[in-house]
Amino acid sequence: MNDRLIVRTSPTQLSFTVVNPVTTDIPVSYTPYDIKNSISIAANMREAFRDMPLLGENYQRVTVMVDTPALMVPVSLFDESEKDTLFRHAFPSSTQDTVLFSVLPDLSCVALYSVNRDLKMVLDSHYPQAIYHCAAAPVWRQLHSRSFMGVRSKLYGYFHSQRLDIFSFQQNRFKFCNSFDTQRRADAIYFLLYVWRQLNLSQEHDELHLAGEIPEGRQLLDELHQYLRRAYIINPSADYNRSPVTQIEGLPYDVMTLIVKGR
Repeated sequence: MNDRLIVRTSPTQLSFTVVNPVTTDIPVSYTPYDIKNSISIAANMREAFRDMPLLGENYQRVTVMVDTPALMVPVSLFDESEKDTLFRHAFPSSTQDTVLFSVLPDLSCVALYSVNRDLKMVLDSHYPQAIYHCAAAPVWRQLHSRSFMGVRSKLYGYFHSQRLDIFSFQQNRFKFCNSFDTQRRADAIYFLLYVWRQLNLSQEHDELHLAGEIPEGRQLLDELHQYLRRAYIINPSADYNRSPVTQIEGLPYDVMTLIVKGR
């Protein structure tokens, strides 16, 4: 029996990661799935179950990481009975989705997010024991712990699924958190500098850190250095003590962080 299967889903992507820590040759196996845009994400998942033998194996744990926009709610104000109303008010297009939530006690908040209802039915029929998580949660936790390093204020940009999440922390809570649709380098620079200015950060003193699927990363960083002295791209290999997981081509940063940090 395999130890763990991580299913990562977004509106346009599916991938599967098998984790076997006791295996010495290939402890982690990552398999992206080429979806068909002509059919729904749930239909793609059904085809994946037919096409991929690894999905028919037995797993001790199944984790589903859902990469969709999230709404942050302070723990003190969260009422589970109101989650659907609150989320659909913020995201009116989510009426056909199932609203889920991830509690982030170390950040004093709850992340509300949604998963396609039909997709969840397909996954639950095969993996009734599956645990669902907001895909960005491991990244938030990791970068929150990183924010305590040094005395400079830090702003973070996380690129994933053609979106840019920009956030910063103040002690044990979010100071700012928002998500922007972007596929172009110029748009990403605009959003990052706009938030930087909004938070009144120092161009000389404070830091910007970027992670994930960064579009034209080196060029983007060079352009940011025209405005900010301290802008960096996070190196997962250095952050995670050269873990072999960081060398797997294409492995999303959030899945990598979940495996290495175990959360």
